[in-house]
Amino acid sequence: MYEIDFKHPVHVFFVGIGGISMSGLARILASKGFTVSGSDRSASAITRDLEADGIHVYIGQRAENITDEIDLAVFTAAIHPDNPEYRAVMQKGIPALTRAELLGQLMKNYRMPVAVSGTHGKTTTTSMLSEILLAADADPTLSIGGILPSIGGNVRIGSGDSFVAEACEYTDSFLHMFPRIGIILNVEEDHLDYFENLDAIRASFRKFAQLLPGDGALIINSRIDDWQELAKGLPCEVVTYCLPAETGAEAAGTAEAAPAEGSGTAACAFPSDGPADYYASDIEYDALGHPSFLLHGPAQYGEPVRVSLRVPGLHNAGNALAAAAAADRMGIDRAAIVRGLAAFTGTDRRFQYKGEVNGFTIIDDYAHHPTEIEATLRAAAACPHERIICVFQPHTYSRTKSLLAGFARALSLADVVVLADIYAARETDTLGVSSQTLQEEIRRLGRECLYFPDFAEIRQFLLANCRKGDLVITMGAGNIDQIGTDLLS
Repeated sequence: MYEIDFKHPVHVFFVGIGGISMSGLARILASKGFTVSGSDRSASAITRDLEADGIHVYIGQRAENITDEIDLAVFTAAIHPDNPEYRAVMQKGIPALTRAELLGQLMKNYRMPVAVSGTHGKTTTTSMLSEILLAADADPTLSIGGILPSIGGNVRIGSGDSFVAEACEYTDSFLHMFPRIGIILNVEEDHLDYFENLDAIRASFRKFAQLLPGDGALIINSRIDDWQELAKGLPCEVVTYCLPAETGAEAAGTAEAAPAEGSGTAACAFPSDGPADYYASDIEYDALGHPSFLLHGPAQYGEPVRVSLRVPGLHNAGNALAAAAAADRMGIDRAAIVRGLAAFTGTDRRFQYKGEVNGFTIIDDYAHHPTEIEATLRAAAACPHERIICVFQPHTYSRTKSLLAGFARALSLADVVVLADIYAARETDTLGVSSQTLQEEIRRLGRECLYFPDFAEIRQFLLANCRKGDLVITMGAGNIDQIGTDLLS
């Protein structure tokens, strides 16, 4: 594998530079004196921002974009060998790295690199830990899979010794990282276009845990089925966290409902083997479903403290526990942990308030897996509303087909479901599944479900049928957020 010499910057070309992670890595290299350029299939707000910062971006991927001045090319997992720029890089013999390999090499430059993994919650937990480090004036470098308003983007370049990044399991990419602290939030079936089954996914997370050095720490959700199998025999410290029994399933995969209306206090029963190293008690909710709780951890890190979140849903209390456990091991005091978690108001496309139209509220959320959908809709149930109308865009044919029943059950928590066409992303084979297939499953469960093949039809339906007090949630990992933007404009 090509090794970057960070003392001697070169010209790096990013194929797919408009992606949220690729753009962040491009900015980090540019800040270190590298000449950076790249390409993407279409222009976007991200590519325009890169251009404004002096990074040249080609719109359209063509062989002639790969010039002799390029010393290194970086690819995403979505770039295939038939891509013209990929072919040109190979023909010219230009060294190449994957996005994950580059991220791993960057981690080596920091004393305290942290990798946040899990099927769900990576962006939120990474952002929570980021806010904690900012509150502690730790001057971290951050690579987040979403836009964090407090840093004005998805990347922050600091001069401190900590580097926090998301670690995605797709194509085993997180196995190229070099973390000192690793977090595993949950392990579920996903990316079945790459992994054969859940056993293969668990094996990948086990390999991720084995990356951690003897002076590091693995922070793991003890609600994960047989979590001990993932953590056994590791040389590092193993730290567990979990929510109480009533809500622990939400962190691990089957969300339990928060109080549907107003504020309240959750019961706090734990399983018979007792609480984890980090746990929450005395959980309460405000009128918008924002949880607050007493944070418990090992005595050497201080007395229990009251944490108040400004994001809804009990699953976010679990994310906060994981972030707090990591912060403790980074030497952050509890006061900064409390301040940082209180400062976090969410990232773009994570239960993001968009605005109001004709008296109904529009929320946008990135949820594209049944567990994420369920957690989001249960969080929505704790918010003031007349009806919850979920406008869902399935993401990839393989995920829709393999998790069809789970999608139907999760979406049925909404009062009305509106389906858009499946967002194909990297896939070309429909596998014989469509949004109409999902519509039939939802209707079998007795829930009203409509399908429109065109965004314009969805907008017309919402304007004609939504009434004052309704909560409309656009949901999915594709471009479904455009519907809310269009309605508001």
